[in-house]
Amino acid sequence: MSSVKFEIRKNAYYDSVTLMIISKEIKKIDGVKEALVGMGTDLNKELAENLSISNDEIKNLTPNDFFVTVLAEDNVQIETISGEVDRLLSQKKKSSESDYMPPTLESALNHEPDSNIVVISVAGEYAAAEAKKALNNDLHVMLFSDNVTVEQEKELKELACEKGLLMMGPDCGTAIINNVPLAFANVIKKGHIGVVGASGTGTQEVTVIIDKLGEGVSQVIGTGGRDLKSEIGGLMMLQGIEALKNDPQTKVIVLISKPPAEEVAEKVLKAIENSSKPVVVDFIGGDRKLIEKYGAHACVSLEDAARKAVALLRGEEVKDFDGFDLSDAEIEKLVDEEVSKFDKGQKYLRAFYTGGTLADEAMKLLSGEIGNIYSNIPLTPEYKMENAKVSKEHTCIDFGDDEFTKGKPHPMIDPIGRVERLMKEGDDEEMAVLLMDFVLGYGSHEDPVGEMLPSIKEAKEKMAKKGKYLCVVGSICGTANDPQSLEESQRRLEEAGVIVMPSNAQAVRLAGLILNKIK
Repeated sequence: MSSVKFEIRKNAYYDSVTLMIISKEIKKIDGVKEALVGMGTDLNKELAENLSISNDEIKNLTPNDFFVTVLAEDNVQIETISGEVDRLLSQKKKSSESDYMPPTLESALNHEPDSNIVVISVAGEYAAAEAKKALNNDLHVMLFSDNVTVEQEKELKELACEKGLLMMGPDCGTAIINNVPLAFANVIKKGHIGVVGASGTGTQEVTVIIDKLGEGVSQVIGTGGRDLKSEIGGLMMLQGIEALKNDPQTKVIVLISKPPAEEVAEKVLKAIENSSKPVVVDFIGGDRKLIEKYGAHACVSLEDAARKAVALLRGEEVKDFDGFDLSDAEIEKLVDEEVSKFDKGQKYLRAFYTGGTLADEAMKLLSGEIGNIYSNIPLTPEYKMENAKVSKEHTCIDFGDDEFTKGKPHPMIDPIGRVERLMKEGDDEEMAVLLMDFVLGYGSHEDPVGEMLPSIKEAKEKMAKKGKYLCVVGSICGTANDPQSLEESQRRLEEAGVIVMPSNAQAVRLAGLILNKIK
């Protein structure tokens, strides 16, 4: 038998990311079926309710109260659980004792008075006030926090523009300033390509490929995903463009975003129309003719954006890249080999992404090839999934979308949601191709490949027992200098039977060719 067991500690605070990670560790204990370790916020209380591990005492907690609750077998004692929580909290504290963690912006500036940029990651209700305080202290801001209103974002960005400062965000996940990676970012060579990106994983993909091609970046400026919406008007992308125009180290400029509002696109493109530096624009799936009208180089993919930037830097011919590193003959052979392994009835795609922009790019590249794709971030509203936890025909999931991260870490930090979904998908006999991304770099899980390998192997084994074959195609967004080891990550994936392609675009094209051939 199983029952809910819990412990409450009044007026005891721990940071949310630490507690999310500890929740995952507690769930691994034998006999524990569900677990939540957190503060008594409304979000955590709702999450406990949804997991069926709540009660009246937990419902009445305040945000200043700490709690542990589990659904566990009768032989599991709450004292054992609490002891393990304390051990993990103590371990976390020791690992961070050497780092100075200032409690306020003022104390941080007293400790590092020469700082000129602040990274802010606090609860959304406090984020705008902290960002405003930083801007008024003449500091550039990278605002990692989300849940900031559009009105607050506009006010902050207008203030930044008045002061000639960067206001990157809210919900800005990637930047590299003066060769220092911030938040989710890879180890990229220093070079002469400057990037302004309204997309985190899109920016990572472009910068990683620039590095793999032997070049580097001068600055990578994030804007936050709403910057090119009508309400904001591209304020920070325009500010970033001016900064790169005036930067002597930047020789080529790259702009990355999902398609902006039409009037914002015009405003941004006018800003680069007479640039003395060549500009590459990837408004992913945007209006190519409009981009070229203003003298910029339009792109067919994120990889294409990186390749064009490198070609411009080297003075080489600039042309679309919409193929493969492998020869046509090698691709044809690979496709034929994979198709020959499928059983009758296998025909559908499952694309499981941790990077939202990579998922969006996949759907845009594939929709003309394999037909309509259902998603939690669909290209058109009619293909919005009713239940994102249940796949339907061709399915593409962004596991970083809000419905999957509510009260949980982003899947690039903790991929447990994708792990559990893949184990379930192994029961679907119509699935043929599994498409995945693996994002390395700072901020990401210390071993994203290692976390996924057991579920990949289990899904392939489940299919094999039914006389089916699961084709897994992946790409790794990472460089040779990232802490997770690109070479080792690729080796382990290939040993598990995963076809690893050099970019997301090439992985997507290969998946499309395979699916088209089994129609």
